[in-house]
Amino acid sequence: MEKKQFKAESKRLLELMVNSIYTHKEIFLRELISNASDALDKMYYKALTDPDITFNKDDYYIRIEADKDSRTLKVKDTGIGMTKKELENNLGTIAKSGSLEFKNAIEQKDEINIIGQFGVGFYSSFMVADKVTVISRAFGSGEAYKWESEGANGYAISPAEKAEMGTEVILKIKADTEDENYSDFLDEHRVRSLVKKYSDFIRYPIKMTVTKSRLKEGSDSEYETYREDEVLNSMVPIWRRNKGELKEEDYEKFYKEKHYGWDKPLKYIHINAEGTVSYRAILYIPSAAPFDYYTKDYQKGLELYSSGVLIMNKCADLLPDYFSFVQGLVDSENLSLNISREMLQHDRQLKFIAKRISGKVKGELLDMLKGEREKYEQFFKSFGRTLKYGVYSGYGINKEVLEDLLIFYSSREKKYVALEEYLSRMPEGQKYIYYVSGDDMDRMLKLPQAELVLDKGYEILLLTEEVDEFALRMMGSYKGKEFKSVSDSGDLGLDDKKEEKGEEGQNKELYSAIKEILKDKVKDVKPSKKLKTHPVCLSSEGLLSIEMEKFMRHMPGAQNLKAEKILEINEGHPVSGALKEAFEKDKEKFNLYVNLLYGQALIIEGLLPEDPVEFANGVCRLMN
Repeated sequence: MEKKQFKAESKRLLELMVNSIYTHKEIFLRELISNASDALDKMYYKALTDPDITFNKDDYYIRIEADKDSRTLKVKDTGIGMTKKELENNLGTIAKSGSLEFKNAIEQKDEINIIGQFGVGFYSSFMVADKVTVISRAFGSGEAYKWESEGANGYAISPAEKAEMGTEVILKIKADTEDENYSDFLDEHRVRSLVKKYSDFIRYPIKMTVTKSRLKEGSDSEYETYREDEVLNSMVPIWRRNKGELKEEDYEKFYKEKHYGWDKPLKYIHINAEGTVSYRAILYIPSAAPFDYYTKDYQKGLELYSSGVLIMNKCADLLPDYFSFVQGLVDSENLSLNISREMLQHDRQLKFIAKRISGKVKGELLDMLKGEREKYEQFFKSFGRTLKYGVYSGYGINKEVLEDLLIFYSSREKKYVALEEYLSRMPEGQKYIYYVSGDDMDRMLKLPQAELVLDKGYEILLLTEEVDEFALRMMGSYKGKEFKSVSDSGDLGLDDKKEEKGEEGQNKELYSAIKEILKDKVKDVKPSKKLKTHPVCLSSEGLLSIEMEKFMRHMPGAQNLKAEKILEINEGHPVSGALKEAFEKDKEKFNLYVNLLYGQALIIEGLLPEDPVEFANGVCRLMN
């Protein structure tokens, strides 16, 4: 038996391939099964094109045998087999793929799918084996040959005995080390799990004789073990079946089998897209968020398959962050994979698929919003924050994608409403979409700033989550209507005589004196155009509102960020007269009034006075 060197590659290349290309050693089994599937596909194609060949699909399968005593793992197939020359060419030259060569040779390239295209998957066997032996007999040949190698030092080819067509790959599994338990790959439970994980949807049966137990005949408690053939893979994936033959229970069962979640999904989406980039997908919109969804540990992404072979557990590029809640998988034959088949060479096809998936998800959510409101509100309770962060992040770049999916609680409807629904109810002459932020709806509706807007009959959106106001501020407007906080220091657009009250020039000395007492606690003091029955309130101007300041206080490194507060005084309220009188006659009392009014304004906003004890003492002095 003549020893040969690998034709074009060095020892360093094989070492690189074994140690660097593949992320996990377990991948070797996926690669060997994929190669076996290719051999069966080639035979299937030959049978389709040659009327003299009888193709009985039951005769074509893959078999795995694990022997712990001899430390061998065998992967056999009944496919087309290889001649001596093909063994030499395909296995003697690293990175030469017989599958790719076969695919390029056939005329109807789209009618048959070949998984292996790079010719390196076979060599992943050396990650777990000291020695690899391949025995193969080609279709139509009466001779069989054996290829053997212990790694980069070379290989040998010699005649062999094999009764039937096909290929048998025999791995001599490495001895265990402190770091690696190679014996794991000889355990039938481990082998079964790897087949289910990576090769569950190979179209041919993957068989293995496994140990099972049963009650002994005539016994109620004594068991015996026996050996029985078992098909390890499902073969026909749900996404390749016709939608018409599937029921809702089938999709829910698959959802649980794939461990996408323990809840019952709200919706499923079955996609079968043909075209420049063909792909199939099963997508789910869960009803509940995973326990780690809003943590840094959560990993978004869909399972990515290439022709039924799992390539990536979590392909993050298939989903935008704002749809990170979507679970499911995508299978495509058009992906440009790198040589390890664990990553994509370039992402044009992936971007195409991702864009289509995003459109499908948005369409499904819009349908749910309009036709199944109760379901949508359940979804929004779990994942609405993700959509809002999607609007806020990227400086509003995703506004047009997401704005129609947002819902907020309405002061008028006493339920959650979409922005389009709010817009449809706006009376003629209403300039803005009004909102108020806070953590308690009842308190928000009692805010002095909201009184005049509500009395006008205008609807107010109640924002109760920290991200809400950030999102609306980033959006700026919806279909031409600007968002306006009732706590904004500017014109609320109410077109009311109330707004004409209080000239800026009147009581200038009074407001300057108040500002002098409060110093940098407020940016300005001015007569209010929005207060009706309340004496005082705080408003803000600029990008940061008071509610946003309260949220930012809890963010690392942002403690010094403050809203530009404006103290507004209702000149029509009796307190305003008392304040003027004190300003003219009793400076000490005036000082007390100013601090108490400012403290009152803070409390209305849900903030504590800077010195609660001093505020309480001030109230006592006023009572005395």
